[in-house]
Amino acid sequence: MTNRDHTPSRGTSPDRAGHGRTEEELREALRVLAGGVLPDPDAYRTARGEWLRRERRRRLVLAVLIAVVFTLATLIGLWVLNQAPSDPGVIFSGTRAPVAEGPSLPRPLP
Repeated sequence: MTNRDHTPSRGTSPDRAGHGRTEEELREALRVLAGGVLPDPDAYRTARGEWLRRERRRRLVLAVLIAVVFTLATLIGLWVLNQAPSDPGVIFSGTRAPVAEGPSLPRPLP
């Protein structure tokens, strides 16, 4: 840090003459300005109506998005199932009864 970092700028010391008066004048001006602002009587009703409209729209968009995703998943699933080969699989290719290779395990008697 240099010496310049510790030195306050000119005219910014807290004990400067007129500092409190300027701040007080600014506060008074803002107080008068804020006192002249009157709220709209329908402000709450208008804001609530806009909020409810946005909420309904958000729910509608979500419902449509869910329906689209469900429909696409169903259609893709049906398409994949339709792509299965029509010839019989390896398991059902023979006409003979299945034969176990090797001796079977003994079954417990009741």
